[in-house]
Amino acid sequence: MTQSVQKKHFSPSHADHNHAHVITPDQDKAPIMIGFVLLEHFSMVAFTGAVDALVTANLVQTEKLFDYATLSLTGSSVVSDLGIEIATGSSVEEALNASSQLFDVLIVCGGYRCQLAEQPALTEYLKNHQKNDAYLGGLWNGSIALAHAGLTQGRRIAVHPDNHPYVKEHFQDTSIAKETSIIDGSILSCSGPVSALGMMLSLVEDMQGNRIARAVKEILTCDQLAESPITPIPQPTDEAKYPDALKKVLELMRSNIEEPLTLEELLHYASVSRRQLERLFQNHLETSPSRYYLELRITYARRLLQQTNKPIIEVAIASGFVSSSHFSNCFKDYFGVAPSNFRKKTSQA
Repeated sequence: MTQSVQKKHFSPSHADHNHAHVITPDQDKAPIMIGFVLLEHFSMVAFTGAVDALVTANLVQTEKLFDYATLSLTGSSVVSDLGIEIATGSSVEEALNASSQLFDVLIVCGGYRCQLAEQPALTEYLKNHQKNDAYLGGLWNGSIALAHAGLTQGRRIAVHPDNHPYVKEHFQDTSIAKETSIIDGSILSCSGPVSALGMMLSLVEDMQGNRIARAVKEILTCDQLAESPITPIPQPTDEAKYPDALKKVLELMRSNIEEPLTLEELLHYASVSRRQLERLFQNHLETSPSRYYLELRITYARRLLQQTNKPIIEVAIASGFVSSSHFSNCFKDYFGVAPSNFRKKTSQA
């Protein structure tokens, strides 16, 4: 009789880094469709920052989560604020005439020199999406188009500071948020190019869960200045607040991946007892020292598989495993697939 082995789950301290890479059975679920309406002189940086969040979300997950398309108001191209002409897949005018399928999310991309006057076709297009319960958003001052359509009544929106007087003068029923990006119900908005990423991270979290969002954030914001979105996504750890002994052990583990230290060596260097160390790990990381160390090495191996062409045996050795078979079994326990197959699947994604 064959005994089934249950796949292991990463402890909280490593779940955020690895959850999105765990191989799961293929799903037929269609990706969420997001449309970007590019206004003339739209902010290229804000637009690419928003798209980057979606593309990265697809990269950290085994199935495609998002797809997107661009639209102009009329015609087949739009000139950005950088003077670069961008070809669009369609236009709002064409979509209305053809009764095209609506998006799950529709975002208007504004910019410093974008016209703020109402565009009747865009107003109609936004209202059609609102009737279909779509998320509606604005980058920079793109949310002003939503206000013209009467979709921000009683809502708070983020908008560029230069446009605050315009909003206060024309839309008394709309509040200007203090945050640089915000999701208020189904309305999302941001005030500039940097906060566009924060807005999209909040959208990804809202639609795909915080683990996907945190995996994206880890990749895209490693060198970004602090932002203040309406719902900050928590960091996976808060290591600055850890006791010194725990920080010392974590640093020792990270510095000794290829040749792992024994538990006795860790206890010696950190000057703590076994019971003290186990209590520290359980209280702050919800796992044991040995499991944390193993998952740290498995995570390191996963990154090597994705980012290098090293043979499996070299990945195993570099991650502190004495044999490729032991490494393969441990890796499969967590990711549900052997290292060689994992590399194939992720390279094809």
